[in-house]
Amino acid sequence: MTTILAIDQGTSGTKAIVVDAEDGTVAIAEEPVRPTYLPGGGVEQNPHELLDSVLTAGRRAVSTAGRPIDAVALANQGETVLAWDSATGTPLSQAIVWQDRRADSICAELAEYGEAIARRTGLVLDPYFSAPKMAWVRRHLTREGVVTTTDTWLVHHLTGEFVTDASTASRSLILDLDSASWDGELSDWFHLGEERLPRIVASDEVVGTTRAFGQETPVAGLIVDQQAALVAEACLEQGTAKCTYGTGAFLLANTGLNPVRSSAGLTTSVAWQAAGQTLYCVDGQVYTVASAVRWLQDLGLVQSATDLDAVVATDSQGVLCVPAFAGLAGPWWAPEATASLTGMTLATRREHLILAVLQGIAAQVTELASLVGRDLGRPLSRLRADGGLTNSAALMQAQADIAQLPVDVYPNAHATPLGAAALARCALDPALSLKEAVGDWQPTTAYAPRWSEDRAQEFRTTWAQAATACATKGDNS
Repeated sequence: MTTILAIDQGTSGTKAIVVDAEDGTVAIAEEPVRPTYLPGGGVEQNPHELLDSVLTAGRRAVSTAGRPIDAVALANQGETVLAWDSATGTPLSQAIVWQDRRADSICAELAEYGEAIARRTGLVLDPYFSAPKMAWVRRHLTREGVVTTTDTWLVHHLTGEFVTDASTASRSLILDLDSASWDGELSDWFHLGEERLPRIVASDEVVGTTRAFGQETPVAGLIVDQQAALVAEACLEQGTAKCTYGTGAFLLANTGLNPVRSSAGLTTSVAWQAAGQTLYCVDGQVYTVASAVRWLQDLGLVQSATDLDAVVATDSQGVLCVPAFAGLAGPWWAPEATASLTGMTLATRREHLILAVLQGIAAQVTELASLVGRDLGRPLSRLRADGGLTNSAALMQAQADIAQLPVDVYPNAHATPLGAAALARCALDPALSLKEAVGDWQPTTAYAPRWSEDRAQEFRTTWAQAATACATKGDNS
């Protein structure tokens, strides 16, 4: 029986679970992390708070489990960076969070290289990714030490090693997607050519050992959080896809050994490296999901997300919502777009508005699913779903209806650490396949489309026109 401590170090908190194949999840501990939001689009975290949250949550989970652990796995935020002293591990800057927009000027300077960068990395040139933030740190904060993503720093504190995994490296804009190796020319474009970059490791590789959680324990299962959820939900073959419904929505589809370049400007990354192979995924985002529901709460239309299904209408009576409260991602790529509610009459009630918002979320995910299908060369046949808002039957049914896809809800709130744990299990036992390590799971609920294809197509066409109007309005503002 292999027992894994799996840690999910996220933007607003760190979750640690102790899990084994026989007993499932035997302990959970969570520690909050508080990002600081600054004028001008800055978002920072205190590195000491990040490390403390990992150590505290991990130790609490191990203590609660009351059993020794065989490995430590770590899932990370993906694109959050900091400068630090590689000799002492001391932070030399705050952690610059993936949401931080201050590297916009760096990207603007490199606009002429945008097409070449996309071709070589699979990513769009945007401050969301780590290299622009690394360059910004070098230009504005410090020339000292090394500048890396947070996973490298955390693993260094645990093991003394200087590594990152291939999925995290692929979110940088300086990794050649086809070879999954650092690209010197890309690094030069970002003025990072002289930087010491971490060794790239596989997600099923033991990278070192740590005594941070008791006895000497191997560290393995390094991976980005969304890719970890893809593993947990057993999206292990080409064409399988999942969507996480959290603050935003993240739809990822496995493209197998093929690093597909998206025709719609979606991003392509390394999904994971395991069993000597590099698998890829394409992903798209919806910026406001739980945050759109929070907006409904702020207006007093619903008490909490758990009340959605109790008050939502069964029909929106023609009310349409484009919940572009923080702009629109692909296929519009309109960061300045604003939200809209249309089709209201004096007969419109709060329940119609609530359904319209949920349908608007589902419609955006549907557009992403359609684009992903185009990139894969065939439409998706099912969608696996996780995240807090999968508890809303109204949202999940709207998703099935509008996308005309069955939606399977993942039965566990801990998809990310469970995915990392599965990869760590493979690191300890190379004879174990990733499919065996993940195991079988049955959806808590499966939603089948109730709408006819014609009704779904009519809704999508009308909704897409409203979304285009929002995107165009955003361009003109």
